[in-house]
Amino acid sequence: MGAELISPYLVTIVIAWFGAHVIKYIVGHVKGDRYGFRTHLFTSGGMPSSHSTTVMALATFIGLKDGINSSIFSIAALFALIVMYDAMKVRRSSGEQGIAIQQLIKEQKSKIKLPRAAQGHTPVEVAIGAVLGAVIGAVVFLSTI
Repeated sequence: MGAELISPYLVTIVIAWFGAHVIKYIVGHVKGDRYGFRTHLFTSGGMPSSHSTTVMALATFIGLKDGINSSIFSIAALFALIVMYDAMKVRRSSGEQGIAIQQLIKEQKSKIKLPRAAQGHTPVEVAIGAVLGAVIGAVVFLSTI
């Protein structure tokens, strides 16, 4: 086993996260969003889901490197499923509730400070992120063998 300067597992995570945010920035720009790249790096929601991309890239890399029968792959797969479910269901629902609360505050002309409404993901955003992550995980794996 050769000494690696940088963990390929961490490289997979960084490439997936950064790659998803670059694509998210491009998609937002094409749709007419005029937010800067930094804003796209640190906001939730949008196409593709960077959460899904990152966890699927890691799970794919682990599955290819350590085997799909390994205990660490099982943990990574479960982690990926939980994160993607949360992005689609829990965070999306929470964001919709936040938007409804903001509307009520505005309609009532209340002096209450508007809360932030975190945006979750649609099933399509999660699916595209998962596919992108699987591709990135495979590419990083192939580049390390």
